[in-house]
Amino acid sequence: MAIRVLHVATGNVGRIALAQLIEDPRFELAGLVVSDPAKVGRDAGDLAGLGTVTGVAAVDDLDAALALRPDCTVYCALGETRLFEALADIEKILASGSNVAASSPVPLIYPWGLLPDRMIDPIEKACEAGGTSLFASGVDPGWINDLLPFAIASTCQRVEQVRCSEIADYATYDGGPVMFDFMGFGRPLDDLPRMFKPGILAASWGVSLRMMARGFGFELDDITEAYEREPAPEAFDVAAGHIPRGGVAAMRFQITGVASGKEVLVIDHTTRLRDDLRPDWPRPAQDGGSYRLEITGEPSYRVDVCPTSAKGDHNHAAIAAGAGRIVNAIPDVVAAPPGLRTPLDLPFNTARGVFATALAS
Repeated sequence: MAIRVLHVATGNVGRIALAQLIEDPRFELAGLVVSDPAKVGRDAGDLAGLGTVTGVAAVDDLDAALALRPDCTVYCALGETRLFEALADIEKILASGSNVAASSPVPLIYPWGLLPDRMIDPIEKACEAGGTSLFASGVDPGWINDLLPFAIASTCQRVEQVRCSEIADYATYDGGPVMFDFMGFGRPLDDLPRMFKPGILAASWGVSLRMMARGFGFELDDITEAYEREPAPEAFDVAAGHIPRGGVAAMRFQITGVASGKEVLVIDHTTRLRDDLRPDWPRPAQDGGSYRLEITGEPSYRVDVCPTSAKGDHNHAAIAAGAGRIVNAIPDVVAAPPGLRTPLDLPFNTARGVFATALAS
């Protein structure tokens, strides 16, 4: 029997996740919640970009949608700039009896050691009240920082350091709130965005570092952060908007997990808006962008992951990977014991059923 799923939000991640929910026979779309008044009343197939009629119209009332009693809710609403609102939404959903697979807020990937108990306890209590489970994931933070390192490191006799990198050109990424408000692209160098305020990098990616450490069987003593930014040599435009001359047009930042005085886990991001900026920084393995896992040990590895898509460029492919990660986890999230779940709790293989659409056609 298909799993009845409620979907929340149709932004960059949500639109792709919604399309999979509609087309994948493992799932039945029970409802759709949006926040944009212009989307209310439109068919889910239209909002997913499929051009099909599903008979499910978008609403802006979460309570009314939850009354449909979905087995699981896919939550893709923005969490970076509305953390407390997103947490409140998820508590409500869990307490109603619907499990949750979410792309945000990022701290829910592994909140222990980051969020205070007063923010984690309500989530756990909502799971207990509703008999439900919550799983949050994505790409980075997400599977590039957990599934891939664990899989490759499982072949090593010893490991000294794990480095996970994203190296990408964001010129075609149209997520304005994330790029301009959170990351600070386009701003003068002396205008520090939220992402680079002290502790924010360690908080945002610390969830992955702490989870990796837990999965490898040790605890971190410290998490450090560092960043560099490069101004635009002249003004230019990108998909998300305008970059003035002197505004930030490239950045590199690192978040490092330290144990026993050694830098053992590193997350390294190089993000450009033009390919010619900072050629001395890491370069992707394919045009546009790629992910890289480097393990120093015996044996040592360098694994380049080059996502592509028939529906868009490297940025679209990366977003689709994050959406697929949470949607494919739905059956295991529904089957899991109540509580906040992580990749350390779910089966390693959440890909069962991904051939269903192809085999049925």
